[in-house]
Amino acid sequence: MGTPPQLTPAERASALAKAKASRQERSAVKSRIKSGELSISEVIALAQSNEVIAKMRVLEMVESKSGVGKIRGKALLEKLDISSTRRIQGLGRYQRAALLKEFELPTSLRRGKLIVLSGPGGVGKSTVAKKLREASDFVVIVSATTRPARFNEVAGVDYHYLTATQFDAAVKNNEFLEWAEFAGARYGTPRLPVETALSAGQSVLLEIEIEGAKQVKEKIPESVLVFLEPPSWEELVSRLEGRGTDSAERRASRLALAQEELAAASFFDKVLVNDEVEKVVASLIELASA
Repeated sequence: MGTPPQLTPAERASALAKAKASRQERSAVKSRIKSGELSISEVIALAQSNEVIAKMRVLEMVESKSGVGKIRGKALLEKLDISSTRRIQGLGRYQRAALLKEFELPTSLRRGKLIVLSGPGGVGKSTVAKKLREASDFVVIVSATTRPARFNEVAGVDYHYLTATQFDAAVKNNEFLEWAEFAGARYGTPRLPVETALSAGQSVLLEIEIEGAKQVKEKIPESVLVFLEPPSWEELVSRLEGRGTDSAERRASRLALAQEELAAASFFDKVLVNDEVEKVVASLIELASA
């Protein structure tokens, strides 16, 4: 084989400038997809006459759409049997049709998926919910409670803190999707933000106790109940005993309750072991995309 021809400085500069212009053009298209200015069908049509867009990876196009992101984008392509390295110009007829069917249905006609995350106290539900909020466009609903805020909690982020009178009024007005009493305080899930997000086609996560999860399943049968298990009983004991915000009596009570809660796993649609938070988050995103 011969030696490939060497580019002159002028040719190299021209090639670099062309590559930079292509990246900028693709970046601009992705921004327009994210803002909703361009639909998936419009980008595919644009690729028919634009070589730069034709060479864009399908994954780049899909993950740019608001409400999708990297992890959900990969899960969607797997579901549609499209390689994550496939470029728009390489899409087959049936693959294009599958993409258009997935994305061109008006959001108002496509109800979102409700994922309900539960499990024993200390298993890491709050950490998973926080990471999920950071890694995706999931709507994570903030619960209401009558207990006082802990020193490290923020109102409206960790909980909506209500007085007993305010909580009573919300129950009377049927403002909760579910509510229950635990350790001397009451907890409830506001109904309105859940229904609003689902109607808008958004994926929603509820991080609630086991009894609350059962109430939600009764009211919204299509919800997916996910039970979060610790890697081992010893790990759960270590987490609960390491909580600086609980008294010794409270920790003992939580351990006894945790034993009962672990037995409820069979009621749930899916069981995930929380041995790696990122892995649990990816599984939840995949469930919402299924």
